[in-house]
Amino acid sequence: MKATPQMQARLLDLQELDTRLSQLDHQARTLPELIDIARLEASEADLRAEVVRAETQLSDLEREVAKAEAAVQQVRDRAARDEARLAAGTGTAKDLQGLQHELESLARRQSVLEDEELEVMERVEAAQRVAEAAVDARDEHATRLAELRAARDEKLAVIAADREDVASGRPAVAADVSAELLALYDRIRAHSGTGAAPLLQRRCGGCRLELNVVDLGRFRTAAEDEVLRCEECGRILVRTPESGL
Repeated sequence: MKATPQMQARLLDLQELDTRLSQLDHQARTLPELIDIARLEASEADLRAEVVRAETQLSDLEREVAKAEAAVQQVRDRAARDEARLAAGTGTAKDLQGLQHELESLARRQSVLEDEELEVMERVEAAQRVAEAAVDARDEHATRLAELRAARDEKLAVIAADREDVASGRPAVAADVSAELLALYDRIRAHSGTGAAPLLQRRCGGCRLELNVVDLGRFRTAAEDEVLRCEECGRILVRTPESGL
């Protein structure tokens, strides 16, 4: 393939732009925030589920408390009625004696129910602490995730602006290269990451390997418009004043 030295030199300018674009793309893909965001997103569902579990348990215990309170109140109401009847002194002596025994039984029953109510209330307090901790953990997690996403978006916006600025200069450089040479460059770049490299001190600027004697001899005698290729990596080699030929 033939191309003027100026056109070949322009490939290095094009490669510089493409290298910068690749660096920006890599930077966007490897932002440290992305790792933390992925980790937090993976645990987000578990934290929400923990809140639901804790609040459900608390709700169940609160219903137990209400049930226990109702049972205690029922015994108190029954005892109040019996005390009123006993105070009124209506009925036979046997009836009054029966009321007295029932009041004693109700008092014992009330004591048991109040102990059970107290135990459930203590469990409610513990469940409230667990639910509050779960909500706090979920909210702190959400806040941190929002902060990371904001930081990611801010950095990506800067990278996108830089990329747009770099990419805007590419068409003008590519226009200075023939379609045939540009196609070869793009094909090599798609395979190797870079399509062109300078020949520096008898080394390929792409793979960094020193050229052998045979290749050096061939390059020395090649016409200046001949497009050279590295035999090791296949990249287009662009001759420079530092080539050492």
